[in-house]
Amino acid sequence: MSVELNPSALPLRRLSRATAETAQRVRIDPRVSKLLPRFDAPFFQAGLAGYSDGAMRIIARRHGCPFCVTEALLDRTLINGGRGKIREDPNLIATECGMGDIDDNIAATVDDHPLAGQIMGTTPHEMAAAANILVGMGHDVVDVNLACPVKKISANYRGGHFLAHPKDAIAILRAVKDAVGERVPCTVKLRRAFDDTPEMARAFEEIFNAAYESGYAWTTVHCRTVAQKYLGAGRWEFLEELMARHPDRVVFGSGDIWNVHDIFAMMDQCGVSGVSVARGCIGNPWIFRQAREMMAGKPPTAPSISEQRAALLEHFELAMILYSERATGQRMRKFGIKFAAHHPSFAEVKADFVRCENAQQWQAVLEKHYPLQTPAGQ
Repeated sequence: MSVELNPSALPLRRLSRATAETAQRVRIDPRVSKLLPRFDAPFFQAGLAGYSDGAMRIIARRHGCPFCVTEALLDRTLINGGRGKIREDPNLIATECGMGDIDDNIAATVDDHPLAGQIMGTTPHEMAAAANILVGMGHDVVDVNLACPVKKISANYRGGHFLAHPKDAIAILRAVKDAVGERVPCTVKLRRAFDDTPEMARAFEEIFNAAYESGYAWTTVHCRTVAQKYLGAGRWEFLEELMARHPDRVVFGSGDIWNVHDIFAMMDQCGVSGVSVARGCIGNPWIFRQAREMMAGKPPTAPSISEQRAALLEHFELAMILYSERATGQRMRKFGIKFAAHHPSFAEVKADFVRCENAQQWQAVLEKHYPLQTPAGQ
C-alpha cells in the first residue's frame, strides 16, 4: 500500500496544558488493562499494511510498546491457510529464533503478546470462520477492519467499503462476536465515515453504536474519511465531538500522530482513551520509549547512534526469520529509509539504504554510518 509517510500541513492544536503535563496525568483505561493486564499504557502500534509484521512489532515492544495489531489479514487467506496465516502466528519468531525452548526465547524479549489479529473480509460467515482461526492461533484480541481505504479493498467489498453499508457492517460485527464469544476481546477499526455527507455520518454512528451494543471492548477511530484516504490533515475535532457524545466508551484515536507529543496532544484535545500510532512509528520505535519517559515526568530522549545501530541490526535479524535474505533486504530498505531520519547525515544514509538488497549490503551501511565507536557529541 502506498501512503504518504510525512505529515501534511497540520492545523494548530487546541490544548488545555503542555503535553508534558498531560503525559504525567494520563493512564491506561482500567477496562482495557482488566482484559489485557500487559496493555499498561494508553498507546499502541497500529496494523500497517506492508510494515507491521512480527519483526517490526517485536522491535516496538523492546522499546516500550504495550500492544500491537497485525497487518489486516484477509479472511479467505486465513481459511485457506496461506502464507499470511503462517507469518502472523504470534509465536512464530519466538519458536524459530534458534535460542532453545520457546519460554526461554520469550524471556529474551521475543514475545509478541498481547497481539490483536486484524481481519478483513466480505461475508459474515467467512469473517466468523477467520476469527475462530485467529483465536486458535493464540491471538489475544480479534480486531475487525472496517477502515481500510485502498481501492482494491473497497472494490472487493471489504474494509472501509462497509462504512457506506451499515447493515452489512453490523452483520459482520455480530457474526465475529458470536463466533469468538468471551474467549478473547473483540475490537473494531473504523474511519470517521465513508465520506463527508450527512448520510455517511449517520451510517458511522449506527455502526459505532452497534459495536458496543454487540459487546466489542473498544473501537479505534481514524479521523479521516475513507474517500479522503491518507491525503490532507485528519479532523481531530471529529474525535473531540465523538467523545463529547460518548464519554463513557473506550475509544482509541488515530490520525496524524507523527511524534511523541502528538500522542498526548490528541488525548488532551480529543479526550480519547488512548492513541493508535501508525505511520509515525515506522522507523521510529523510540516513540514508545519517549512516551513512557514523558509519563514518568522525564524529557523524551532521542536515540543515540549506537541505539539506532542496535535496532537496525535486530530488526533485520528478526525479519530474516520470516523471509528469505533477498526478500528481507528488499523489505528492509523501506525501514532503513525511515530509520535514516534520526541520523545526522540523513540524506546520505537514506541513499545508501535505498541501494540495499541483502544482508551484506545492510551490514556495510551500518559499518559506514553507525560505527560501534561514535565520535564524541553524536
